[in-house]
Amino acid sequence: MIAIHPQYIKDTAGKNLVVLPQNEFDILMEELEELEDIKLFDEAKKEDTGDRILLSDYLKKRKKKNV
Repeated sequence: MIAIHPQYIKDTAGKNLVVLPQNEFDILMEELEELEDIKLFDEAKKEDTGDRILLSDYLKKRKKKNV
């Protein structure tokens, strides 16, 4: 579990703001990026049909398309 120590303040318009120490913010951002990667992986896994081709076959097919 990530230990965070937020401070709650109001700006001049009375809007609530949350302030975190830089290192805690950085840790939260890294965790969010990792969660996004996991989500993208899970989505890709759902779309995976299981079909595979050899890299050499893919490169030949790609080379033909570019000609």
